Amino acid sequence: MREIIIFGRGGQGAVTAAEIIAVAAFIDGKQSQAFPNFGVERRGAPVTSFARISEKPIRIRSQVYDADYAIVLDPTLVRAMNITRNLKRNAGIVINSTKKIKISNFKAFSVDASSIALRIFGRDIVNTVMVAAFARFTGEITEKGVEDAVRQVFNKEIAEKNIKAVGELWQKK
Repeated sequence: MREIIIFGRGGQGAVTAAEIIAVAAFIDGKQSQAFPNFGVERRGAPVTSFARISEKPIRIRSQVYDADYAIVLDPTLVRAMNITRNLKRNAGIVINSTKKIKISNFKAFSVDASSIALRIFGRDIVNTVMVAAFARFTGEITEKGVEDAVRQVFNKEIAEKNIKAVGELWQKK
């Protein structure tokens, strides 16, 4: 089983990102879960959501405490939160950032998801771009799975813009 923690800020789509990962995994023929960690979140406050992917039925129902991957939607959270606290040693971390970020004992991948989101949506909502980056860097879910999941999660107009963003990320070298 693979466990993923998604760090974002209220309004960035961290909960939707977990849902897209879970739906994409299911489309790819795997078992999956997605769930948020709700508290007194408000727009701009730190938010955490979780996803699990497995070849076998998932029987665990707790929060994720030993994740294989982290997805960081807002690069300021790297310093504002202890994003590595619940990660396995050598876990993969996909970070929305224009700068290459190194985190000791972890495999970090930086992606400029904000520029893609701003160009396509006119807003810095990076969740689907970051899910595409997660798919591309880890191979845990497929690009087609992500695109099909986006079609299920969003209405047609919003889905098409998100699929364009997914495709643009996938084409970047």
